[in-house]
Amino acid sequence: MKIVPVEDFDLRREVEYGTPEQNAAAKRIVQDVKQEGDAALLRYTEELDRTKLTASGLRVTEEELKVAYTKVEPSFVEAISAAARNIRAFHEREKRNSWMDLQPDGSILGQIIRPLKRVGVYVPGGKAAYPSSVLMNVIPAQVAGVPEIVMVTPPATGGKEGINPYILVAAAEAGVHEIYRVGGAQAIAALAYGTETIAPVDKICGPGNIYVALAKREVYGAVDIDSIAGPSEIVVLADEQADPEFVAADLLSQAEHDEMASAILVTPSRQLADAVAAEVKRQLESLPRRDIAAASVEGYGAIIVVESLKEGISVVNRLAPEHLELMVQDPMAIVGLIENAGAIFLGAYSSEPVGDYFAGPNHIIPTNGTARFSSPVDVDDFIKKSSMIYYSKEALLKNGEAIMELARGEGLEAHARAIEVRLKREIEGRD
Repeated sequence: MKIVPVEDFDLRREVEYGTPEQNAAAKRIVQDVKQEGDAALLRYTEELDRTKLTASGLRVTEEELKVAYTKVEPSFVEAISAAARNIRAFHEREKRNSWMDLQPDGSILGQIIRPLKRVGVYVPGGKAAYPSSVLMNVIPAQVAGVPEIVMVTPPATGGKEGINPYILVAAAEAGVHEIYRVGGAQAIAALAYGTETIAPVDKICGPGNIYVALAKREVYGAVDIDSIAGPSEIVVLADEQADPEFVAADLLSQAEHDEMASAILVTPSRQLADAVAAEVKRQLESLPRRDIAAASVEGYGAIIVVESLKEGISVVNRLAPEHLELMVQDPMAIVGLIENAGAIFLGAYSSEPVGDYFAGPNHIIPTNGTARFSSPVDVDDFIKKSSMIYYSKEALLKNGEAIMELARGEGLEAHARAIEVRLKREIEGRD
């Protein structure tokens, strides 16, 4: 793992929007599914996923969900159930309520909060299965009150025939029973525009490959989307007290996601930097996903040596990482100085996988430096708000002239007259 002084490290971020060929392919798939429905959906599933299906075979049956339980360990069911309880409890605290404020003049101003009606959750099936992502997408939507949640996932997971049973069990434990075996850009198009078999949704959530990301961007506007997610990333800010074995293990926990994942250590200690570099090399040797993690470390990993912890905090805020670990002697003393991070893990025992799987906060977090202006998925992502205005006669009489002044200042006479006609009626009525 390369060790570099901060002045030699490029802190700029570039968002991956795909090649022209990838963009054209995603656009073509989306348009074909929009126009042809199931026919295009089945055609692309056979062509791209090497799976021949019929329209009646798209939906996962209740029997398949029951069979999935026989293919996973009881300990997994227990663990995923416990994780679901923690995630639900955390997100329950995020719920908002509609509100109204009665003004002295009799006017009522307020906000009505309603859940979205139907949400689509994409669960990837590429290099690995991610049952935890099922919970992180579904549970906040349920807490928000979304009545219809539909899940799509490729018909084969990790190159193996069939949907990974761990994904199906996670869906069942989360309470999702409308599941379709379709993936890629074609699945995104089906969720956005609907087909003869799959009804359209209001919002699409969940990560996927570059074609999924480009398709989500293509359909945005017809439906809402969560984000255009980039590769996973972790930054560890550590001082000389940090355990190099812990730091290396946490860096590799993100590097094993895929070859483009980013794992970075920021430290004022050259001694720790050398020790972590050696530990990364040692731990890589026995890692099952060694080739993926090694490519990530080589291409996107770094150990940045800074002059002080204060400079390290500045570097972290510029990186705005998806995951940030504060492996310092007193993390509580500096957490308030962290301005940009998707999720912040404090102390030696708050390893990033604690948040990925079990603690409760959402693990769908802004990537590519977008933590500067965006937040983890939460209940707010699955609600919509309506402003409510009940204006009393007294309020209109009092403020009507000011409203007309503003309307005429914008050259909108009809706006002004909509107020004026009411004021005249009241004045004439008094006369």
